[in-house]
Amino acid sequence: MIFQKRLGTLVLVLAAMLLCRPPLVAQPTEGRVLVTVHNDHGEAVGSALVRSGTISAETGSDGTVILVLPTGRAHITVERIGFVSGGADVEVLPDRETSVTVVLKASAIETEGIIVMSTRSERRIEEEPLRVEVIDREEIEEKLLMTPGDIAMLLNETAGLRVQPTAPALGGASVRIQGLRGRYTLILSDGLPLYGGQSGALGPLQIPPVDLAQVGVIKCVASALYGATALGGVVNLISRKPKKERELLLNGSTLGGADAVLWLSDSLSPRWGYTLLSGVHLQGQADIDSDGWADAPGYRRVMARPRLYWNNGRGSSVLATVGGMLEGREGGTVTDGLTPAGTPYAEEMVTKRGDAGVLARVLTYHGQLLTIRGSASLQQHEHTFGPDFENDRHATAFLETSFAGTNGAHAWVIGAAIQHDVYRAEDVTGFDYTHTVPGVFVQDEVTVSRALIISASARVDHHNEHGVFANPRLSTLLRLSPWTVRASGGTGYFAPTPHTEEVQSVGLRRLALLPSDLKAERARGVSLDVGREIGDLELNATLFASYITDPVQTVPAQGGGYELINADGPTRAWGSELLARYAREPIHLTATYVYTKATELWDGTRREVPYTPRHTAGVVAAWEEHGEGRIGVELYFTGRQQLDDDPYRTISRTYVILGLLAERRVGNARFFLNAENLLDARHTRWSPLVRPALSTEGRWTTNVWAPLDGRAFNGGVRLFF
Repeated sequence: MIFQKRLGTLVLVLAAMLLCRPPLVAQPTEGRVLVTVHNDHGEAVGSALVRSGTISAETGSDGTVILVLPTGRAHITVERIGFVSGGADVEVLPDRETSVTVVLKASAIETEGIIVMSTRSERRIEEEPLRVEVIDREEIEEKLLMTPGDIAMLLNETAGLRVQPTAPALGGASVRIQGLRGRYTLILSDGLPLYGGQSGALGPLQIPPVDLAQVGVIKCVASALYGATALGGVVNLISRKPKKERELLLNGSTLGGADAVLWLSDSLSPRWGYTLLSGVHLQGQADIDSDGWADAPGYRRVMARPRLYWNNGRGSSVLATVGGMLEGREGGTVTDGLTPAGTPYAEEMVTKRGDAGVLARVLTYHGQLLTIRGSASLQQHEHTFGPDFENDRHATAFLETSFAGTNGAHAWVIGAAIQHDVYRAEDVTGFDYTHTVPGVFVQDEVTVSRALIISASARVDHHNEHGVFANPRLSTLLRLSPWTVRASGGTGYFAPTPHTEEVQSVGLRRLALLPSDLKAERARGVSLDVGREIGDLELNATLFASYITDPVQTVPAQGGGYELINADGPTRAWGSELLARYAREPIHLTATYVYTKATELWDGTRREVPYTPRHTAGVVAAWEEHGEGRIGVELYFTGRQQLDDDPYRTISRTYVILGLLAERRVGNARFFLNAENLLDARHTRWSPLVRPALSTEGRWTTNVWAPLDGRAFNGGVRLFF
C-alpha cells in the first residue's frame, strides 16, 4: 500500500512537471530558394528546368523559380535545350528565403539534359533506373520531313519497334514492341490516353509529329506504371512547350499525297501560353503493281489540336487540350478493278474523333507535388467491308491523382486512377463491352549512393469483368564508371477484347462470340541494359525476355471466320538490341541491330510468331549545319519472317530500305526533298497481295511483310514567320 501511494505521488509530480514545462516549438526543417537563371548576356532564361534531388520546377519568362527544399546543403542543377547545363550549391536556411543565380552558356545543341517524361519520377535520362528510349526533337524533325502526316515511320525506324500492317486495304498498322503483338502497346499523349484505351490499327497513321518535343518509349511490361493496356510497353508523345513560333509546312509526294500543317505557338503573358496544331492531309489511291487493287489507300483528313499552358514559375502548372479529327479512307479495288472472282470490292472507313484532357501539377509549400491527370475521348467508325457495314463507337474516360515527395534518400509516389472504356457495335450484336478499372499504385526510388539507384513500384487494379490484378516492378541503376547498368523486371496483364489484328482486317461479322471463359492474359518481363560513352561515341546493349500465359489467339473457326481462344501454352519472346551512336558536329551516325525470337503454341505445335523478323538492322548517317541545312542517308535491313495463312509462301524474303534526305534553309524558308525506298523493296515485287480466292475467314488479301508503296519521293517547304 505504501509503495502504491509513493508511486501515485511520483506520477502526480511528473505530470505536474510536464504540464508546467514550456511547450516545445517545432523547428522548421525547410526553406525557400529563389533561383534566377540567365544567359551569359544577362538575359532571363524561361522554361529552364531547375532541379534539386527529386524536386523540380520550371522558370517563368522572368527566369526565376522558387524551390522549397529541406534545410542544409543542397545542389541545384539547371537544364535548358540550347544551353550547357549549369548548377550551384546553396545552404538552405530554415524558414528563410535564399537567393542563388545560375548562368547558362549557349550551346548549338545540348543532349545531356534530356528529362524522361514517361516515368513518374521524371528524372534526367542518365539517372532513370528504368530503361526508356527517348526520341528527341532533332530526330523527330528528320522524320516529319519524310511523313508529315503520321508517326508510323518515326516509330518503325526505332530499334525494337515494328509498325506491322494489319489491314492492307486501308493501310492499317499497329506498333509491336520487342516481338509482342500490337494490341499490347499503349499510345499516350502527355501521359493521357487521348487516342483511347486501345488506339487501334489506325492510331499511328493519324497522329502528326509536328507538335512533338519528345517521344518516350518503354520497351517492356509496364502495367505497374500504366495498367492493363501497357502489357507490352508504352509510347508516350510529349508535346512542345509554348515559344514564339509560327510555321507552315507544305508537302507533296509522287504517290499523290499532299500535306498542309500549320503550327502556332506563343506566350500570352509570363504565366500563360498556347500552341495550335492544325492540318489537312490527302492521299489518292495508288495501284503500284497494276493488279486492280490499291496498294496505297486513299484518304482525306483534317485535324486540329489547341493546347493552353499555365505556369506560375514556382513549380505549379496546368496543361489543357482539346482535339478533333475527321478522316475518310478508301481501299480495295480501284476504279474498274476487280477481284479474282470478277467483282469489285471496296473497303472504306470514316473516323470521327474528339477528345479533351488536362494535366495539372501543384507544388505545395512543403515541396510535395500533387498531380492530376484527366481525359475523355470519343471515336466513331463507319466501316464498309464490301457489301457489309459496321459502325461502332469507342469512348474512354480517365482520371488519375498522385502525390509525390522526398524523404531523405527516398523519392516516393502514391496515387489512384480509374479508367472507363466503352465499346458499342451498332450493326453487329454480342461484342459490346464496358470495362471499368479502378486502381491504386505506389512507387519508391531510393538513391543508395551516387552509383546505385533502386526503384520499386506496384499497382493493384480491379477489372470489373476479370477481377483483381497486382503487378509489381523493380528497376535498378548501377553506375560503374565508365559503365552504366540497368536491370528491370515486372509483371502485367491484358483484358481481352474483340479488337485483334486479324479481326480488324475482316470485321466483327467474321468473328464468333467471345467465349465466357476467355481469360485475361498475364505477362512477366525482364531486361538488362549495359551502356557507356567513349568521348563522342555512345554504346548500348540490351537483353530482354517476355513470357505471356493464357495468350489470346485469333484462330479459324469451323464454318469460316475467326474465334478467340486462350492458347494451351505460353508465348515467349526474347532477344537483344545493340546501339552505337556517334555525334560530333556536324556529323551524326547511328547503327542498330535487333535480334528477336518470339514463339507461340499453335495447333499443338510451337512456332515462331508470324511477321516477327529475327534480324533487323539500321544505319543512319547525317551531316547537319544547324540553322543552314542537313543531308542524311538511311539504310535498314529486315530479315526473313514466318508467314501465316499465305497461299504463295511460308517464309518471306529479306529486304533493304534505302533513303536519302536533304534540307536547305533560304531566309525564313526551309526546302526539303526526301527519296524513300530507292531500291524499291516491295511486297508485290516478290509475292502477290491479292489471294486467288476469298479465304474462309473473309479475306481477299494476304498479310503484308514488306512495304507496299515501293519507291517514292516527297518534298516541300517549311515557312517560318
